[in-house]
Amino acid sequence: MIFTQEHKEIRRTVSNFVENEINPHVDEWEKAGTFPMKEIFKKLGDLGLLGISKPTEYGGMGLNYSYNIVAAEEFGTAKCGGVPLAIGVQTDMCTPALARFGSDELKRDFLAPSITGEMIGCIGVSEPGAGSDVAGLKTTAKKDGDDYIINGTKMWITNSPSADFICLLANTSDDKVHINKSLIVVPMDAPGVTVAPKLDKLGMRSSETAQVFFDNVRVPQRNRIGQEGMGFMMQMMQFQEERMFGAANILKGLEACVNNTIAYCRERETFGQPLINNQVIHFRFAELQTEIEALRAMTYSAVEQYINKTDVTKLASMAKLKAGRLGREVADSCLQYWGGMGYMWDNEVSRAMRDIRLVSIGGGADEIMLGIICKLMGTLPGKKKS
Repeated sequence: MIFTQEHKEIRRTVSNFVENEINPHVDEWEKAGTFPMKEIFKKLGDLGLLGISKPTEYGGMGLNYSYNIVAAEEFGTAKCGGVPLAIGVQTDMCTPALARFGSDELKRDFLAPSITGEMIGCIGVSEPGAGSDVAGLKTTAKKDGDDYIINGTKMWITNSPSADFICLLANTSDDKVHINKSLIVVPMDAPGVTVAPKLDKLGMRSSETAQVFFDNVRVPQRNRIGQEGMGFMMQMMQFQEERMFGAANILKGLEACVNNTIAYCRERETFGQPLINNQVIHFRFAELQTEIEALRAMTYSAVEQYINKTDVTKLASMAKLKAGRLGREVADSCLQYWGGMGYMWDNEVSRAMRDIRLVSIGGGADEIMLGIICKLMGTLPGKKKS
């Protein structure tokens, strides 16, 4: 990608925000299992950082997605994964379909205040029995006059304890599983919506994640995004932005693991010399940094093709797959060189190892990414490459 002065200014703005508004408080927020989301999002909204690629008529900057991905990469300088994850849910997971396919009324009621940070959104896809298997979800939205009556449950819903609305994927007919689903904007204060206590997670400790229950929740059909039955297709499109965000967001966190570990290995002495003096160690750092740069190149390539209206399903899936696997490799390799210090809970590499593990699970597990890639390569039995 070719970066303009605007790209550089967005990068600088996000970097300053993370340094001044996030990193000084990360340890406190990680211990608390939450962060002041409404306050942080309002500050982000005031800077325009929640609507970089959203339409100007609803308060966004109207820039192409490459500017959004620069912000995503820079949010990765946060010393935890939970806060950037919460931001990514707002910008790249629960609002892309709303911005692209929502009615003017829906955009004014939900997208515009999401861009200013006055509303917090979440995305409702995963269920206890249907995580990566999106087609298998069971939540229903049945017509009743001009309304939908929604019943079901959603699981692992990031931002839900503080959210004002959920972009919900539900079955709106008994048709085939890929054409019976719709995306519906549901206010979280609607009668019948219940948010369970926050989940106690391995990582992403500062992000709020919970199960959400829907018991005869009534919402007007005008809250549906786009045409009925097109929800699966819209969600697959949203996944592409989520996966590119995830790949970009991990880059600087991985570099921080490498750089912090190099600094530690210069200070730590074993057998009378700095640990860094072992050739096998500094060769390993070179290998890891090379892999990070390869992931960056793949992610940038996917973004460039995306803004040029090319289908990036395969490349975004590859980037997401590589991000999760490389994340585990980098964090584990670096932690090893910290020895016992790396095994401590508050060590930044230890935290990264816990946070990064989600990348291979959320937004489609590694196995789902492999299945998508295989299908698009034409390597599945009975399939021909198109």
